[in-house]
Amino acid sequence: MSYLKVEDLKVHFPVKGGVFGRTVDHVHAVDGISFSLEEGKTYGLVGESGSGKTTTGRAIIGLNKITTGKVTFNGNDVTHDRGKRADFRKEVQMIFQDPYSSLNPRKRVYDILLEPIRNFEQLSKPNESKRIHELLELVGLTRDSMYKYPHQFSGGQRQRIGIARAIALKPKFIIADEPVSALDVSVQAQVLNFMQDIQKELGLTYIFIGHDLGVIRHICDRVGIMYKGRFVEEGSTEDIFHHPQHIYTKRLVSAIPDINPKNREKQNQLRADVNKEYKEHYHDYFDEEGLAFPLQPISDSHLVALPRLEG
Repeated sequence: MSYLKVEDLKVHFPVKGGVFGRTVDHVHAVDGISFSLEEGKTYGLVGESGSGKTTTGRAIIGLNKITTGKVTFNGNDVTHDRGKRADFRKEVQMIFQDPYSSLNPRKRVYDILLEPIRNFEQLSKPNESKRIHELLELVGLTRDSMYKYPHQFSGGQRQRIGIARAIALKPKFIIADEPVSALDVSVQAQVLNFMQDIQKELGLTYIFIGHDLGVIRHICDRVGIMYKGRFVEEGSTEDIFHHPQHIYTKRLVSAIPDINPKNREKQNQLRADVNKEYKEHYHDYFDEEGLAFPLQPISDSHLVALPRLEG
């Protein structure tokens, strides 16, 4: 049984118009995606800006209203059963993209970390302090950090504070929305390695949302490639990065920089060939509205929105 299962998820936002502000249309931000995730693993949602990846994550956690579809967590329907959804909200937390804007600049770290705890638990003052000490130690920050404000930390340290806040309630499942994209490259690896370490230590399950395929390849077990609210390809990290089948996936993968200068000429040629194929065969892979065709299995673990068949 899958730990998390998303079935035919759709999130449509109304478009208002006219004098009375009536709904005249809908934006199909997420248009029928399905995937599953095993406990203790990391699933990557990848796509360019506007692909629907962040909306998907926010819908799963309950920050965006689901239009249709179903989310099952640990065997429980958390879409339609209010009681189960309330329990789910205690088990799932979110790490946001910008570690500075997601932290209240007028609050000390102690109060930032204590806020979610007080929302769900009643602890004595000594036990509150003990929990904060434990959280700071877990994310590699000193005890005196609790008396400081967010602006007194580096970007990487602020993201560690964001992670500490996310794990304050001892969740089992975390949705990380581009958690390293606002950080310097030198700091990204530190935070990613830390997230993997803490995943093993606490037995966490992740959904990792991003557009940097180099980062996704480093941390994820399975990957879904999104374009205009739909999957164009879904499979293991091995499938996606070593055997991409959809022209859009090939284009993204070919854009990953190779640090080896000996491969530069070969990579530039591959990128040129893929971009040419993308331009020439775009309408084979997408319908008249630019939307991907339904996913089809090409192996037990690899699904692709196959191109249109002629004739």
